[in-house]
Amino acid sequence: MGEVIGTALLITLGNGVVANVVLKKTYGNSGGWIVITLGWAMAVFIGVIVSASASGAHLNPAVTVALAMAGKFDWDKVPLYMLAQLLGACIGSLLMWLSYRKHFDATEEDHLGIFCTRGAIASPFNNLVTEIIASFVFMMAVFSIVSPEAKIGSIDALPVSLVVLAIGLSLGGPTGYAINPARDLGPRIMHAILPIKGKGSSNWKYAWVPIVGPIIGASLAVLVFQAF
Repeated sequence: MGEVIGTALLITLGNGVVANVVLKKTYGNSGGWIVITLGWAMAVFIGVIVSASASGAHLNPAVTVALAMAGKFDWDKVPLYMLAQLLGACIGSLLMWLSYRKHFDATEEDHLGIFCTRGAIASPFNNLVTEIIASFVFMMAVFSIVSPEAKIGSIDALPVSLVVLAIGLSLGGPTGYAINPARDLGPRIMHAILPIKGKGSSNWKYAWVPIVGPIIGASLAVLVFQAF
């Protein structure tokens, strides 16, 4: 439940700030990339502080896998955590859509970028490389921040959110910095399901990039961190 609720809040607020900036007739319309990256960083902060005591606040399948690889998390719990994260991401997408439903109706342009990521320049290999690098940076920072038990506590929430802010500002341009398979897959599923006026394709041919890239990047971070 900690992972479900934490991830749901993460996506509600993270995708919510994108909706606020992109959709028409909102007070945040055209707020720009700085607003989006700050909003996502604060979404991480809130998701972590709410779920830290219950689940350790992974909120990300790549984090869960990396911690298990590092021997800091039980492999038997990995499938349940990943399922909880995906469910939370779907719930968060639903809550975001409900909040901005009238604004979706007022915006005729493609809505996919509000829900999930895609390459600013469509190039799956290069997009994959970007996601690997960004996720590697993220996981290296997380390993350096968290306690020996590998639980991201409330005190660690702020530095983790600042890492996400830095990644968004520096590496977010090419792909929208998923760095989290559940963050992308759950909203993409909801984009396909929800009755959004004038929606286009859910771009499933790209969906593997923000799943594979973060897991590879986080796994590489385990190998490098353990080599220290």
